[in-house]
Amino acid sequence: MPVTDEAIDKIKGMIISGELAPGDRLPKEADLAGRLGLSRSSLREAVKALCLIRVLDVRQGDGTYVTSLEPKLLLDAMTFVVDFHRDDTVLDFLAVRRILEPAATAMAALRMTDDDVADLAELLEGLDESPTVEALVANDLEFHRRIALGSGNPVLCSLIDSLSGPTTRARIWRGLTQENAVAKTREQHRAIYEAIAGREPELARSWATVHVAGVEQWLRTTLGPTDEA
Repeated sequence: MPVTDEAIDKIKGMIISGELAPGDRLPKEADLAGRLGLSRSSLREAVKALCLIRVLDVRQGDGTYVTSLEPKLLLDAMTFVVDFHRDDTVLDFLAVRRILEPAATAMAALRMTDDDVADLAELLEGLDESPTVEALVANDLEFHRRIALGSGNPVLCSLIDSLSGPTTRARIWRGLTQENAVAKTREQHRAIYEAIAGREPELARSWATVHVAGVEQWLRTTLGPTDEA
């Protein structure tokens, strides 16, 4: 195992074992290197790598700390990687959304507070009667973000959030080219909202599936069998 990987593995082991907890400060570099049997340079490289994925946080003049290790923070690294997707993988991302978002929507129907449901209605009503495609997509992203948050599951919420980027261009493209795409999106958003407000999780799940699958099916048809393969 390369020395930097070994250093990462040993620090990871300290965190997983509970020896280092969220918010804890790491021992001084020389002390930690000696304790783990590592060179100071390999330890530094390990700390840099763990900072990049939000496991550690170097505070200038204060030391190195374990972060909160909250799902949203750790999954930020996945968002960064996902941003490098190629256009030919968008269908794959939509397929994953079709699995995750209906589940989150069903959970939101049971867990969102009345105030959050009311805010969701305000978000929909705040959209102009004839919005631009960009305004519609921005509203769509926020609508789904709030529902994911309302699921009460921070891991699920972070996963859905990280997957929203790769499908944004597909949503804009659909809005510009598919007839009645704007009206269809608004109608489906309203149906999802009403199912959530009515505390009907299975109905909410069904409408969310229809909503995401509609974009997926449109893109699949548009790309054609050659691009899809």
